[in-house]
Amino acid sequence: MTRIPWTLVVFIAGLAVPFLGSRFYTFVASDIVIVSLFAMSLNLLLGYTGLVSFGHAAYFGIGAYTCALLMKSANVPFLPSLLAAGLMAGAFALLFGFFCVRLTRIYFAMLTLAFAQIVWAICFKWNDVTGGEQGLPNVPYPDMAWMSAAPILGNFRVGDQFYLSALIIVALCFAALRRIVDSPFGRVLTVIRDNPERAQFIGVNVRAYQLAAFVVAGFFAGISGGLFGIFNRGVFPDFAFWTKSAEPLIMTILGGMGSFWGPAVGAAAFIVLNQQITSFTEYWPLTMGTVLIVLLFVFPGGIAGTLTGLLARLRAGPKPANAPASTPQMVKPNA
Repeated sequence: MTRIPWTLVVFIAGLAVPFLGSRFYTFVASDIVIVSLFAMSLNLLLGYTGLVSFGHAAYFGIGAYTCALLMKSANVPFLPSLLAAGLMAGAFALLFGFFCVRLTRIYFAMLTLAFAQIVWAICFKWNDVTGGEQGLPNVPYPDMAWMSAAPILGNFRVGDQFYLSALIIVALCFAALRRIVDSPFGRVLTVIRDNPERAQFIGVNVRAYQLAAFVVAGFFAGISGGLFGIFNRGVFPDFAFWTKSAEPLIMTILGGMGSFWGPAVGAAAFIVLNQQITSFTEYWPLTMGTVLIVLLFVFPGGIAGTLTGLLARLRAGPKPANAPASTPQMVKPNA
């Protein structure tokens, strides 16, 4: 049975969004693309390393402020500003993670939350740099002259052009994350997730690997924050508040931690549900929470995990009724 390249199909569908000519569709698609990278970065900690972070928004906010300050105040081009956003977030992740990885379980989670609140307090109070409570409004769009010169892309609005740029950047980040989790480094992370004591016993430096995962996750969260600040046309202290950290956590659990694409699926479901529910009722938090609880019960392994299992069963086909039961073997027979 021929396997469908779903990753390529979804990417091509994403490229087609601006051709629909709807500002709303482009807005929602931009939100999904950027926030999905935020959720995927958290999944490197939560799903692959077994670390629950309640303060991942700190690196999202650091990336957003870094990119906005460079583009708005220093007139630095878009790509260097975005790279600086990731590097700055990664540097703070290295600093905070140095202390966090010395703790485990709930103590680790609470320390990440404490560091995130420190970042939020600095963003909220440092008026001369961050703008304080007012934040940094009117973050400019990057220069899209190169895209405007293209025969077809030149007819798009600036928002559509930025969406295509963000889609390509996020796709490259997804490819990098895929290479990381499929590498020997990623395999060691899963070993640490399953049994850190055994990993330590066989000679793995557990803290060093956890710290490396923490830095990589912070880097990609910073990239996501830099893109979101431009998309939002402003950066505000709420980007680093503890409630912002709950969003990628919910998206990851909703989509499925056991699947690489689970957080992206969860991000799409979360944002679409949020858009639909807020347009129908003013009691959207209650309705949204109820819907999420129902979805988590219906899809206990996450949406992506459940769909993956269902497709695997369909490919395998029905099991014959007279098929002999397989007996466990201690040693595989020779070929």
